[in-house]
Amino acid sequence: MTRAVVFAYHNVGARCLRVLRAHGVDVPLVVTHDDDPAENIWFERVAAVADDLGLPHAAPADANDPAFVARLATLVPDFIFSFYYRRMLGAGILALAPRGALNMHGSLLPHYRGRAPVNWAVLFGERRTGATLHYMDAKPDAGDIVARQAVPILPDDTAREVFDKVTVAAEICLDTVLPALLAGNAPRLPNDIARGSYYGGRRPEDGRIDWSRDAQSIHNLVRAVAPPYPGALTTVAGRPARVLRTRLRTGASAGAAATLAVDGGAMIATCGGGSTLRIDVLEIASEIQSPAALVRRWGQVLPLA
Repeated sequence: MTRAVVFAYHNVGARCLRVLRAHGVDVPLVVTHDDDPAENIWFERVAAVADDLGLPHAAPADANDPAFVARLATLVPDFIFSFYYRRMLGAGILALAPRGALNMHGSLLPHYRGRAPVNWAVLFGERRTGATLHYMDAKPDAGDIVARQAVPILPDDTAREVFDKVTVAAEICLDTVLPALLAGNAPRLPNDIARGSYYGGRRPEDGRIDWSRDAQSIHNLVRAVAPPYPGALTTVAGRPARVLRTRLRTGASAGAAATLAVDGGAMIATCGGGSTLRIDVLEIASEIQSPAALVRRWGQVLPLA
């Protein structure tokens, strides 16, 4: 029976772990993370999935610590798999797997290597992304490609909605190619990183809206950081606010840029170049606002910053 040590976290980790077990792969250990109490845990817990499957699991502070690597060596894995594990695995771990160490990445490599690939793809207005299973090497997301599965990004999809599609894409990708991988005849295609792109992690402050940008760019930002991510940050009438859902509108506004007006029962923001955006969900000072409440409390037209 093929043995694999699995490093996993998040929804992709949970689904791909189930795929391995469905194909009869022996998993002597699942390596995951302890949940961060400061983080919004909106995703499935890999530790709970491992418990459900009767698999032992560990959450070391540093998986690359020599003592932990020595523990992994005693398990004699054929493969190492990393499914949305949040830290790079060092050469010592990768060398433990004679049949290969593979990672599932949430983009169509070589594009969007690095952190938060789904959020970056939505931010830049891509119309498709997906999941890629590839071999790991010293550089992040740079090893040879085994399989890819694409999914569409629709114009109003949020990053969470796209991530849900990518999770299914990862499951399909692994389930489809795993028999060939276990048999030793899976494809191994070059990953031409010179033709791709790399992006780092994102901070909540990266979601601050610049109202001088055009409506399409702002709409993409709102979609990229919508809950469960921190939301698009702004200031409305001098108060801290989050724009949580928007819709593009046709035509230009005669009003001044960086203003929010209630028009026909809808909240309309005027952006750079006179382009306009309908704000469907707006939170001011931690309270969701309706158009009527906005007018009652702050008036018909409000400044944005």
